[in-house]
Amino acid sequence: MRTTVRPTLATPMSETTTEVPVSTGIDPSKIGQLANQGASDDRGREVVFDVEGLSVSYSGALALADVSLEIRKNYVTAFIGPSGCGKSTFIRCFNRMNDLIPGAVVDGTILYHGRDLYGSNVDPVEVRRRIGMVFQKPNPFPKSIYDNIAFGPRVLKMNKGLDERVERALRHAALWDEVKDRLSENALGLSGGQQQRLCIARAVAVEPDVILMDEPASALDPISTSRIEDLIHELKREYTIVIVTHNMQQAARVADMTAFFSVELREDGSGRHGILVEHDQTTKIFTNPSDRRTEDYVTGRFG
Repeated sequence: MRTTVRPTLATPMSETTTEVPVSTGIDPSKIGQLANQGASDDRGREVVFDVEGLSVSYSGALALADVSLEIRKNYVTAFIGPSGCGKSTFIRCFNRMNDLIPGAVVDGTILYHGRDLYGSNVDPVEVRRRIGMVFQKPNPFPKSIYDNIAFGPRVLKMNKGLDERVERALRHAALWDEVKDRLSENALGLSGGQQQRLCIARAVAVEPDVILMDEPASALDPISTSRIEDLIHELKREYTIVIVTHNMQQAARVADMTAFFSVELREDGSGRHGILVEHDQTTKIFTNPSDRRTEDYVTGRFG
């Protein structure tokens, strides 16, 4: 299955068991403190993404191999792991951003609410409306605060009640009270933390189902990072959230579920590629992982 642009989404679409809790340097009582405490039983929650045997290569070079997992509704799922293990490559598969990279090939299956995300009748543009994305570095448009939020709805002809939509999006991003009297000002005049929350507001303005976040706080100061984490906690009431982070403490604070990725050398010694090692409840990943490689990573032995 190749990442070529396709025609329209017309309808919605264990290796070693560790018996003793590991020491991660993270207070176990704080793990998942912002996450849903009911995460101990997720079987009743709707599956939003069902990934089976997903592999990604760039110009013939394997980057990520044979990933299978489920992401459930209104959970925060964090992807952690060392640099180069394929976390960002994987998250970009969920809204088909890899389609835009020449030479990118995606094999395997991603079902979104039971529908093949890479099916022949699926429009990538519609996919990206339903599955929004916030990037590592804030990227507001060189427009007014208002026009940044209104941009997506205008493109998608969602013009009815535009003022209310802009206000609602800014409130969702916990930014309204800070900017309500300066909506006509250039968004580039906002602080870094405000710009990132503006980008989150821009994503929710088109009423997505899922929000993808690729290291959304890595370029922010601790206070702005804390606000983003609080916002993630609020947003998951209405949205399913997937986040890539290099900050294990952040994953422990905000995620209900955590997936640990690592790297594996190819048999012929020609290079390495990313693999999924373990996917489980955040508390288990950080205190009693099933795989020794996960334990080594969360305890700081490597990575």
